[in-house]
Amino acid sequence: MRRRSLRSRLTLLVTVAVAVAIAASAGLCWFIVNRELYAQLDHALAEPESPSNKRWLVDNCEEAGTSDPFSGIATVLFEDGTTCSLGPPIKVEPRDRRVFGSHGKPDFRFGTTTDGKPVRVMASFERPPDRAPGEPSGIVILEGRYTYQMQSTLRNLALILAVVAAIGVLGAASAGLLVSRTALRPVGRLTKAVEHIAQTEDLNTTIPVEGTDEIARLSRSFNAMTAALAGSRDRQQQLVADAGHELRTPLTSLRTNIDLLLRSEHTGRAIEPKAKERLLVNVKAQFEELSTLVGDLLQLSRGEGDHEPHVELAFHDVVSAAVARARLRGADVTTDLAPWYVEGNPSSLERAVVNLLDNAAKFSPGGKVEVALHEGELTVRDHGPGIPAEELPHVFERFWRSPSARSLPGSGLGLAIVAQAVKEAGGQVRLDNAAGGGAVAWIRLPGSPVLSQS
Repeated sequence: MRRRSLRSRLTLLVTVAVAVAIAASAGLCWFIVNRELYAQLDHALAEPESPSNKRWLVDNCEEAGTSDPFSGIATVLFEDGTTCSLGPPIKVEPRDRRVFGSHGKPDFRFGTTTDGKPVRVMASFERPPDRAPGEPSGIVILEGRYTYQMQSTLRNLALILAVVAAIGVLGAASAGLLVSRTALRPVGRLTKAVEHIAQTEDLNTTIPVEGTDEIARLSRSFNAMTAALAGSRDRQQQLVADAGHELRTPLTSLRTNIDLLLRSEHTGRAIEPKAKERLLVNVKAQFEELSTLVGDLLQLSRGEGDHEPHVELAFHDVVSAAVARARLRGADVTTDLAPWYVEGNPSSLERAVVNLLDNAAKFSPGGKVEVALHEGELTVRDHGPGIPAEELPHVFERFWRSPSARSLPGSGLGLAIVAQAVKEAGGQVRLDNAAGGGAVAWIRLPGSPVLSQS
């Protein structure tokens, strides 16, 4: 079965199920008809005979049988074992002798005549009416009806039912094939689409969705999966392209500075000490910029689900640690923090807050930044020039930098890292212009002002 296709298995299962149902119905029908026919025959045998008929039967029957003015055939069994019959004699069986003295219900059985014809037999105990002196006190009358016509009828019925069952099975097989083709047509389209994607890697392939059944849900899920894969691949390609572009500038600057140092060594023309110091400082700065850029790229390259396990943590302590790091870099930060406990990764959230603080300090005169945390909402405000309204939708995009900030240090990945870290923690982040000038960033994380007992 496992080697067969799904269509052939479904067709075979439908055919077998219908065949079993038809066979069971046909067998039950034949059994009911058989039982009903023999019940009617037994009822006919059990109809009471008049005393004069029984008297005539005892007086006129012969051992070899005699003519029968009545319907059917009959054999009289006496206590001494002798018999006489009307019509062909019925073969006596041992069970018939046990009927003597019995006043219960008649005994019905299948039997045969002496000439081999099948009969239905009723054995009943009778006391001869008007018994003469010397006659037995009781006899057993074996009354019979021929059954060959009934058996012929049952054979014909069995043949008819077998033909009908065979036709039904063929019809079931055809119906099963039609049902399997119709039901599995969407599955066939899905299979072709998967095979096409596997061969061509074309993630833009979609499957038409019809209806709301399980196949339609599977098709919608498949389309959503391919769309997500296509988006992930596009983002990966864009990340690689943007990273290559951003790496080109520091690498070019490093190569130029190192070329100058090598040329000075090869030509013997020494560089002035102050110029050489500035050159080495520039090289160090480019290396630091490269290290930061590589770290940011590694942070952003992690897929969803690749982040470290979340733990319950004090978000206000994370913000305090980030503020301390920002102050070491020269930022003038004022804080107003209320307790707030969240589920997340401490290092990712701290880096997100540090990025917000560094970004705010970079644009704020004197590095002045205001930080507040109340009821799970963190606000980071600077006092810089603000952000043009048309640039606000792009601030969290990777490698995006405002035209007015192109000359400032940075890779354009800081706010993208913030958005990713907040998303992993199940929160929301946005950036807008503050009333009275400057920009303000909001981070809202689900949590509680008190530590849970678990």
